[in-house]
Amino acid sequence: MNRLLHFAVLQASLAAAISLIALTGSEMRGEVERMRDPDKFWVFQAIERPKTPKVRNDSWSRNEVDRFVLSKLKANHLKPSEEASKADFIRRATFDLLGLPPTPKEVKAFLQDDSEDAYENLVDRLLDSPNYGEKWGQHWLDVIRYSESEGFEYDRHLPGAWRFRDYVIRSFNEDKPFDQFIREQLAGDEIEDASEDDYVAAGFHRFGPVRRNAGNPDIALSRNEVLTERTDIIGTALMGLTLSCARCHDHRLDPLSQEDYYSLQAFVSATQEKNRFIAPQETIDAWQAETDRIKEEIKALEEDRRNLPIEEKEAVEKKIKELKNSFPEALPTIISIENDPEKRTPIHVLKRGIWERKGDLVEMRPPEILNRALPLVLPQEQPKPRTALADWLVDSRNPLTARVLVNRVWQYHFGNGIVNTPNDFGYYGDRPSHPKLLDYLASELLESGWRLKPLHRTIMLSSAYRQSSSTPMSELALEIDPENRLLWKFNRRRLQAEEVRDAILAVSGILNSEMFGESVITPVEEGMVQLLYDPDQWKITEDERQHYRRSVYLIAKRNLRIPFMETFDQPTLQNSCGRRESSTHAPQALELLNGDLANELAEKFSKRLLAEASGGRQNQIDRAWQLAIGRKPSSRESDLAKEFLQEQPLREFALAMFNLNEFLYVR
Repeated sequence: MNRLLHFAVLQASLAAAISLIALTGSEMRGEVERMRDPDKFWVFQAIERPKTPKVRNDSWSRNEVDRFVLSKLKANHLKPSEEASKADFIRRATFDLLGLPPTPKEVKAFLQDDSEDAYENLVDRLLDSPNYGEKWGQHWLDVIRYSESEGFEYDRHLPGAWRFRDYVIRSFNEDKPFDQFIREQLAGDEIEDASEDDYVAAGFHRFGPVRRNAGNPDIALSRNEVLTERTDIIGTALMGLTLSCARCHDHRLDPLSQEDYYSLQAFVSATQEKNRFIAPQETIDAWQAETDRIKEEIKALEEDRRNLPIEEKEAVEKKIKELKNSFPEALPTIISIENDPEKRTPIHVLKRGIWERKGDLVEMRPPEILNRALPLVLPQEQPKPRTALADWLVDSRNPLTARVLVNRVWQYHFGNGIVNTPNDFGYYGDRPSHPKLLDYLASELLESGWRLKPLHRTIMLSSAYRQSSSTPMSELALEIDPENRLLWKFNRRRLQAEEVRDAILAVSGILNSEMFGESVITPVEEGMVQLLYDPDQWKITEDERQHYRRSVYLIAKRNLRIPFMETFDQPTLQNSCGRRESSTHAPQALELLNGDLANELAEKFSKRLLAEASGGRQNQIDRAWQLAIGRKPSSRESDLAKEFLQEQPLREFALAMFNLNEFLYVR
């Protein structure tokens, strides 16, 4: 074990050393010095607005973002790429902000707009679209590992969990200040005169996997696991630190102790599950009385069954089944939490993280390395502990929260983060490729009142974002920056699972744009359903039109993921996903050629082409390219399409369009 541990530490140290390569000589020397002294490590330093670099002969930069990028490129003897075409830009920007392809009408309008503010108008229009919240809300749901079921054997559904998803989408569309967004999720239930939305937001603490232990959630081990989940997600999603590594022992590389871990856990020590019904009190009372009556009858019958002869048990089991099916219909529910001082869990440092091996009792405080500069220590009986923690996290003097957030936004636009390990800003993680740019963006976020839309605008109107992705890699770039961390061109990316499905629905003309409401359960192979502990959990949504809604509204169930989404790298929902991986493998092509969804929608797409492009094959070919790719086909592409259609029906041509690289990638 010691040898394995030594090897793991060596690997982490090597990864940290490799990440220094993008730094200049003086930056590298300073970084090595800071690694020797945790108090000097970059992420624990206060955020200070840096001076904008002055670059000679700078005709490229459109804003401060570009000057930070260009100065780093020139320092490494590289230069930026040429500008992307307007057709590429509108497709890139529309997928980035909305997760959908632009319509032919939108493309045409943008290409014909020769005004100086054409790009600004486009970005503003996209940011004002309600589809923005659907796309960017999904990013946040990834980070907090949102799921509508609890995982493990029973994978019980969380009633009304979809309300949290809707709350997130609305918050992004409203451009709710992110400090308020964090406060509501960490401590919505502690707000005086809390609204329904506040209680919904506090459901943030309910999305970790929960082991129900044969229906008993109160045993010590289960409680420990719940507290662990609630602590870990605060460290990962909001602080960008691998605090979970300090659960069993002091962190091997970061200056985080076991006491730090359990002191942070103390902030959630009083939290208990609380499902709140949305109904008049008399309705709730009547529902509860009937539910309790049925439960008591079932309990009594189950106790009697143990002593009955085999021939009588069958009738009792039948009666139990009838009773289980007679529960009153569930009331509209908000999954949330509440503080219960009577059930507060005393938090001890646990030796090796084992519940039974309790060490010293701890008080509430953030990690000491951060608490020294921004002190916060609370007694155990603090009535609003999570409010205090939230205020500490969004304090402008906190060196982590704003940096972690702007890095996530940058990553979703460019494919790589300034820190390429978005959930880990510590020694194990990547070093920032542009540390001063990171602090500039964090300063901008703080000065804008924690609003994301101005940040999007700054990034997307930069020359760095408007670069082409088609520039061939020079020998110098290959040698100095093969991963394009310095941004000498734009990174082409494969569409994410939701974008692939939504794009196919959109170009087929059947995307249901209805927003919000209960999640949709679509058909999957019956064999997959039967693998569930309770197959009745997978009740297919009756209204077929609902099956064509955007992917963000599909059920997020831990023990059964929709195969199409899984094939295109949808996260597992078990842990925080700070960065989605993009794989390329044969099942993706098979899914798009032979899968039920692809073939069903190819039929719909072909009917749309027949309806919208009368007058021959050429019109249908042109329309297909405009809808799927956002441009007209080249003469070579037209000739190949005509040859194909001489032997194959229009439906097969429509299916082929879904398999084009240009359909599946944004450049």
